[in-house]
Formats: sequence, structure tokens, C-alpha cells
Amino acid sequence: MRTFKSTAHDPARRSAAGSGAGSETEAKDTSKARGERAEARALAYLQGQGLALVVRNYRCKGGELDLVMRAPDGTLVFVEVRSRSSDAFGGALASITVTKRQRILQAANHYLATLDHAPRCRLDVVAIGPRRLEWLRDAFGAGESE
Repeated sequence: MRTFKSTAHDPARRSAAGSGAGSETEAKDTSKARGERAEARALAYLQGQGLALVVRNYRCKGGELDLVMRAPDGTLVFVEVRSRSSDAFGGALASITVTKRQRILQAANHYLATLDHAPRCRLDVVAIGPRRLEWLRDAFGAGESE
């Protein structure tokens, strides 16, 4: 069975700064709504690039995959969608910590274990910032092993 390997070092760190405004529930609702809009935008973009949706928001113990897509060549593509309203602190890409990567890899491996045959696959990131959407293919460079 194919599995993804975790990378050892991630120099990017997520900012812990908060706005301090509003209740925690309001902040979560706003954050959740922003995340859903970002996922919908990423999905529409990837479909426009020829990928087909397989699963949205695949959850398992210890991890989640925002989008599971199939590329025109048959490659299974696990997509992490990151959105930030500012490029401060490194923007959307910098928000993917080592822990977050490990959770994505765990979820991808869990998903692959549900299949009869493990197809060729990769992990991509769609980073949505205030001025652009960036699609990074094989973003983690995790590679595959038998």
C-alpha cells in the first residue's frame, strides 16, 4: 500500500494573534464561513482546470481533507485549502504548520486505506490571499512509498 511520508522541518509558523473583538462563537462562525467560501472558490477553480470532485471535507480520526479531486490523468489529488485575509506573517501558505501537515498526511493515508487499489496520488495546496489564488501541485513534496 502506498503511504505519504511527513517532512521533517517546516520553517513557517502560524500567527497566534487575535483581534480581540466579538465573542469566540462569533469569531468561529465568521472563520467557518470564510473557510467554506474559500473551499468553494478553490473547488470552482480546480474544476475549471479539469479536476473532478471525489469527496469534500473527508474527516477521520486525527485529520481532515478539504477536497479530494481526480485529475484528468487519473491522479488522486488531496487538496488543502488555506485562506488568509492578509499576507502578514507569511499569508496562507505559512499557516500550514508541521502539525497540520501531519494531520493532512494521516487523513490522506486513511482515505487511501479505504480503497481497493491505491492510485497515483499527490498532495496540493490552494492558497487564497487578499489579491490572488495560488495552486501548488505536490506542495508538501512528501512523495510516495510502497
